[in-house]
Amino acid sequence: MCILREQYNKIIITRWFDEYWGETYNEGIVAELAAPAIHMVPSLHRTRAGHLDMRLFMSEYRAAFPDLCFRPVGDMIAEGDLVVVRWEGGGTHTGKAMGDFATRLLREHSGRKMWISGTTVLTVRNGRIEREQILFDGVAAMTQLGLMRPATPEEWSSNQENFARYRPLKAS
Repeated sequence: MCILREQYNKIIITRWFDEYWGETYNEGIVAELAAPAIHMVPSLHRTRAGHLDMRLFMSEYRAAFPDLCFRPVGDMIAEGDLVVVRWEGGGTHTGKAMGDFATRLLREHSGRKMWISGTTVLTVRNGRIEREQILFDGVAAMTQLGLMRPATPEEWSSNQENFARYRPLKAS
């Protein structure tokens, strides 16, 4: 039976979500599915590169959020070397402090829950993940974790007034 490259890439990414981002972390999945020079570029954390950095990131993340779990939702889209995944998930911050957020340090044992959704574009070549570009709702994550406060009604009103005055530039 012949399997198309795109289908094979979806199988790889399904395993990646199950064993790297899923309920139970398999440290060996990094060596098995990630290219040695893998780059993970998340929208709210620093860029990670290589197997050791990927394992370090996940061990720190799970030390802070022991119940961490992200799962794909809906269909994956694959074309050529690219696979696009919509996902959702989160966890409860009952563990160590986490200083990898772009905004501030999340102090240990806050007890705060985080539930977010996002989209990831992964590049898979020769059966290995080379790049993972992650975009998620950072405002929701930071607000839920107490690292950012929601706008006050006054701030919201002021912003709405600014938006109402906005005039797009006319094309020349």
